[in-house]
Parts: sequence; C-alpha cells; structure tokens
Amino acid sequence: MRGNEQLAAIIESKKDFFIQISDKIWDYAETRFEEKQSAELLCQALEQEGFTVERGAAGIETAFIGSFGSGKPVVAILGEFDALSGLSQNRGVATHNPVQEGGNGHGCGHNLLGTGSLAAAVALKQYMEEHQLPGTIRYYGCPGEEGGSGKTFMAREGVFNDADFALCWHPAPVNGIMPGNSLANYQVYFKFKGRSSHAAASPHLGRSALDAVELMNVGVNYLREHVIQEARIHYAITNTGGTSPNVVQANAEVLYLIRAPKTPQVEEIYQRVCDIARGAALMTGTQLEIVFDKACSNLIGNSTLEEVMHKQFAELGVPVFNESEKELARAIRETLTEEDLKMFRRLKGLEDKELADFLLPFSMKGMNVGSGSTDVGDVSWIVPTAQCVTACMAIGTPFHTWQLVAQGGTSIGHKGMLHAGKVMAATALEVMQNPELLEAAKAELNQYLEVEPYVCPIPADVKPSAVK
Repeated sequence: MRGNEQLAAIIESKKDFFIQISDKIWDYAETRFEEKQSAELLCQALEQEGFTVERGAAGIETAFIGSFGSGKPVVAILGEFDALSGLSQNRGVATHNPVQEGGNGHGCGHNLLGTGSLAAAVALKQYMEEHQLPGTIRYYGCPGEEGGSGKTFMAREGVFNDADFALCWHPAPVNGIMPGNSLANYQVYFKFKGRSSHAAASPHLGRSALDAVELMNVGVNYLREHVIQEARIHYAITNTGGTSPNVVQANAEVLYLIRAPKTPQVEEIYQRVCDIARGAALMTGTQLEIVFDKACSNLIGNSTLEEVMHKQFAELGVPVFNESEKELARAIRETLTEEDLKMFRRLKGLEDKELADFLLPFSMKGMNVGSGSTDVGDVSWIVPTAQCVTACMAIGTPFHTWQLVAQGGTSIGHKGMLHAGKVMAATALEVMQNPELLEAAKAELNQYLEVEPYVCPIPADVKPSAVK
C-alpha cells in the first residue's frame, strides 16, 4: 500500500472521531477570537492523539499550536474554527430555518476546515511513528479568520518563522487547488464624536456624528471611480447614534474594509479614505478617531507545492456522494439564484450536476474560490504554502450564506472534509520525504521576497479583539 493510501486508511479508521469534532464546532458557532469551546475541543483532541499543545499562542487566548516530533522538516498544518454572525441555520434543511434567530453559523465551513486539518495532522503523526520518520508536525489553531486576521497577528509574533512549509484547505463547491492569489485588506473603524441637542428647539447647538458618517460614505463612494479596478471598498455603519430622530446624534461610527491586490495599494487607498473622513469631520464640526482593527496580506502561491498537492489529489480521487446527498444538494440549488449558478454553468461537466465529482485541471485551480481575502496570505509570505479545495456543498452555493451552513453539518461536508485531510497529509509526506521539493519551494518563495520583502500589515500596537 502506498503512503497516501495508508494515510487515507488512517483517516477513514478515525472518521467518526473527526465528524463528531466537526459537528460540535458547528454547534458552538463561535465568532472571531471568542472560539473558546471550539479551541479547547481541538486542543483536547490533539492531546488525546499524542500532540503537545501550547495554548494561548502569540498571546491570543484562542490560538494554539499542537506539536509532534522533532527536528527538520517542520510542516505547519493550518486550522480555522470561527463562525459568522447572523447565519444560524439548521443542518440538512433546504429552507431558511435558523436554530436561533440572529444567531451565529458556520457560513464559510470553518468547522470543517479546522477538523480536516486535524485529520491530516493526526494521520501524518501515526504514519511517521509507524515508519520512524524524522521531522515535526505542527497543527496551528488559528482563530478569527473571519474579520479578525488571526494568522496575521500570529505571523507578526513570529510563530511561523521556523516552519519549513505550510498546508491548508477550504470547503468549496469544487475539487481543486486553491488559486495562488487573494486580495490584501485593511479593516478600520472611523468613530465620530459630536454634540447632542434637541433637533427642533436647538439644532444649531448640535454637531451630528451621524451626518459625518453619511458625508464620509458619500465621499468614499465618489472615490470608487478613482481607484484601481481590482480594489474593493466595503462599509457597515456600526453605530448610528440612537433611534430618536429628535436628538442630534452625538456619536456614530462606520467600519470600512478596504481590499486591493497588494498591501501598498491598500495603504494608498486607506490614506485617501482617511482624508475623506477628516473632511467629513471638518464639515460637521465633529471629532474623528481612527481605530485600526486588522489587516492581511495577499496570498503568494507556490507552484512547487501546488503541483505536489494536485498530484496527490489526482491519485486519491475525489469525494463520492450518494443519492440522498445529491437530493439535498438539488434542494439547496433550488434556493439559489441564476447568478449564483451562472459561473459553474460555463464549465463543461458541471452544467447539470448537483455535486462536483471530478478534479479541476491544475491550470484552472479552484476557479477563483480564493479571490477574496485570507490571512493565510501572511503565512505564505513567511513559508512556502499550498492549499486545496474539496467539494463540501452543492455546486453554486455562495459563501457566507445559510445554504452553506445547512450543508456544513451534513455528510456532504464531512466527506469533503475527510478527503481534504487525506490530500494534505499525503502532500506533507511527499514533501517531507523529498528534500529537493522543499528546497525548490523555498527557492520559489525567496525569489519573490527578493523583490518585495514581507512587512506585517498590522501595526505593532494593534491587538486582536472580538467583534465590537
């Protein structure tokens, strides 16, 4: 039996254990930097499997590192486990049906992500023990990916510096290799403070913070025409100052997320947004406080590692789904819009399928599944990094939706999760056993860094925090 087959057999033998962990994290549905139950569950699972666990890694309460082995090479296997607010949904139900109205839900499948990475680490450990192989496995428990950039904070503290390469994955509607690019971003609060007053009797005495927020938003909307086309500027008004229209609102704030292909481009746009905010404060006679929340770098792909991962994926095949799973997927697809389904209908072979049953060619990678932002980007600037995607949901399912939450707690998600673990474990084993592959991967990254060295985009005085 080949090494990848042995690793796959180990994961299959422990699949009930991994599914139980994934489902518990799905139930917990904890948001950024508040994943205390999820983190502790994974820590205990690692300890049960013989890993030494360092809790509170990088000074973050819900970050941790599980280690096994000694010496080189050191493989970093990245796990996430945070949920999203407002996406509560019952599992396996193809209609919008929250478990708790307004509650949290795993709308990006991170209950699967963290557990699939755990499966890879556990299988690789058992294989290394049985074959007495040298090297170190590290499972990095990375909190706060959704709007928190936990890995970027961890990167700033140097926890990845002595790793040799990193592997990760993400649930998706397809099977393939994650595209080697993503958008860098900054997330920043703009808080305005004015003066309250009676809106009818003495409006001239008031200074409206809400007016400042609105003027800022108008100004930034005009800015959109004058930034690069690849940039994205999103905002949410997080404090409107109250619900009484007869009071001049003294406090209001807006949260901005600014994205672009490279961090320096984000920085340039950010400075222009700050100028607009200052202008809004001047126009309204209010005071402005700018609070930097988080940031992450763009992802650097590594074709050396990605080719190894694709080869292992091809040898292991893809998840196989039964008729009941296809039936649920069909029902989910009935809830989607034509826009959701359009990009997949252009791909030959997926037009009439409920669930992806083949591996995308390496040239297509993950069909831009990774075209948003990810804090894996910061890891990829420090060590060579590769990621795969596996089918865990009906074709066309958008991320950050109740439809994804519904499938992430079912056997559809479980099958994709376990398969991702097999692919990552097999990739890690091949690289660890072939030093020339690792040297080539490092040379590829160093070539990039010679032109543009890594600088962590989060200022040193910014600390990770839960949703404000």
